Amino acid sequence: MIAEILAYGWPMLVAMAVAAVVIGFSKTSFGGVAAISVAVFALVMPARESTAAILLLLIVGDMVAISRYRTVSWRLLLRLVPSVIPGLLLGALFMSFVDDLVMRRTIGALLLAMVLLQLWQRRPRAASSAESDVAPHPARTIGTGIAAGFTTMTANAAGPVMALYFLAARIDKLRFIGTNAWFFALINLAKVPLAAGLGLFSPAHLLLDLFLVPLVLLGCLIGVWVIKRVTQRQFEVVTLVASALSAAFLLLR
Repeated sequence: MIAEILAYGWPMLVAMAVAAVVIGFSKTSFGGVAAISVAVFALVMPARESTAAILLLLIVGDMVAISRYRTVSWRLLLRLVPSVIPGLLLGALFMSFVDDLVMRRTIGALLLAMVLLQLWQRRPRAASSAESDVAPHPARTIGTGIAAGFTTMTANAAGPVMALYFLAARIDKLRFIGTNAWFFALINLAKVPLAAGLGLFSPAHLLLDLFLVPLVLLGCLIGVWVIKRVTQRQFEVVTLVASALSAAFLLLR
């Protein structure tokens, strides 16, 4: 298995190591930059298998995030999670039929769509009311759940979808971060048996993840440190640029 890992070559191994740090960083700061890691893993290894390899690293980051951000809107989660399940199943079904090229293009297209959602989210808006913790319309909840389930199953790229939903609920920043962390912790754990059923986990990739876990934890620490020292606008710009470049690499490769 070690030989299989080394076969990727040192440049690709270094790229995956950096991607692991970015995963941890995204979990304790601004999640959009995780798109870089999604793209790197999809470029280095077969795209379908890359979704499983990165999934385990995301779960490690999720565990750190939920231990740090503990203010959660359980009411929103309970309304949303049931509608995510059909999206996860649709994503798993899709992955069982497509080849690696289609999967890579799909990941790139989904990442690009997420960038457009981020840009739409940043458009000028009228001032919102002071009302907080509002449950969005049931139709929006169902649509968001299905979209989030599909995009997270096929590309680990549901962050912007959930950002739009939680913004519509008008929850405060700390509750936003905590609820988002718990959502992805629950959903990523639910994806494990689906990915296993598709045969996406291999012993070599599991061993690779074991080596990369300390780097994820390092990224979590860096995220905690950096988030206090930069403005949100700076992070939003970096997130959008990183996501757009990641999508372009996958679509044009």
